Amino acid sequence: MQYVPESQQFADRLRSALESAGVRPSPTVVANAFNLRFQGRSITPHTARNWLLGKVMPTQDKLRVLAEWLQVSPDELRFGRAPGKTYVFEMDAGPKEMSLADREMVDRYLTLSQAERKTIRDVVSAFVLAHAADNVP
Repeated sequence: MQYVPESQQFADRLRSALESAGVRPSPTVVANAFNLRFQGRSITPHTARNWLLGKVMPTQDKLRVLAEWLQVSPDELRFGRAPGKTYVFEMDAGPKEMSLADREMVDRYLTLSQAERKTIRDVVSAFVLAHAADNVP
């Protein structure tokens, strides 16, 4: 079994969180978006590049800002696991764990009335059908 440095594991999780948030994993994009949210000293694209390549890890204050921006828990981003409630569901390819953003969405969904939930299910079903139609050869 090959050893993967902790900073490289963090970089993999960061790139995954960026992808889930619809953010291009570009050092310039990450640095600019991060600096809009961080109250301390700005980071450079070089710093963001080092995070994305797994050369260094951000300090705890920066990690919290990244996690809030990308809607993942700081623990999940830093260590690869989320504390507390976890939603795991079975798919054809096996069990899948939801991101923090997805878990929060499910929690919000569960607060809706039955009629509102039906509307959401209908919208999701329409998206699934449209996606399937787009992928027909």
